[in-house]
Amino acid sequence: MLTPIRRIDLPVTKEWAWDGATGAGIDVAVVDSGIDPAHPAVGSVERAIALSWDPDEEEVRYAEGPHEDLFGHGTACAGIIKHAAPDATLTSVRVLGERLSGKGVVFAAGLRWAIEHGARVINLSLSTGREDYFGIFHEIADEAAFAGVVLVCATNNVPAPTYPGQFSSVISVAAHDGKDPFSIDANPAPPVDFGAPGMDVEVPWLNGTTIVSTGNSFAAPHVTGLVARILSKHPQLTPYDVKSVLRAISTNARAETDG
Repeated sequence: MLTPIRRIDLPVTKEWAWDGATGAGIDVAVVDSGIDPAHPAVGSVERAIALSWDPDEEEVRYAEGPHEDLFGHGTACAGIIKHAAPDATLTSVRVLGERLSGKGVVFAAGLRWAIEHGARVINLSLSTGREDYFGIFHEIADEAAFAGVVLVCATNNVPAPTYPGQFSSVISVAAHDGKDPFSIDANPAPPVDFGAPGMDVEVPWLNGTTIVSTGNSFAAPHVTGLVARILSKHPQLTPYDVKSVLRAISTNARAETDG
């Protein structure tokens, strides 16, 4: 006999999706340049790990414990997430350096670490377009989906392959010029799934400051925060359910009777 599953009650609205939810009970991992836990827009970081490449041993090194944000990018993403889901817990997985660059193998190892260590949602405001990483990121994206972990990935800022964002189990996000952080657009023709605020947005930065910046990097954490809210209210949802809920509550969603 099959194990019963809970169905989604219809209609799916923003009120159904997250009213009264704050992200409580949801661990969000930010795979990026690190997070500054002292920034007032962040509040705190529950766990932190820094990954780097050891050229002598030709392997990834793991250093668990508090670390700084080497660029500001990870703090920006964390602050956006906490605005939407203030009670979510944050895990910082640092895979990028001072120039906001890093090795694909370190990126993959950090993503896999987050999946294996309890993250329910993972923000990836980074990607790789290298074909030789297609296979490993496809494998990791499947591992996340089967484990019930939602991956939210910013698409490339230029037209190019985006791994793991272009895989169907991943929620991919590009920037639009809207300002409402709780409104997203659904793309009727993926691989880009959604548009979210990312044009001239004020974001947290280093040393407790803020800057105004533009990019898909800042659109993705808007969606990550909404996902955390949704899951804190509906923890039974799978990654595929979550994508369907996001499409249902998008600003351009229309019922069949709407014409």
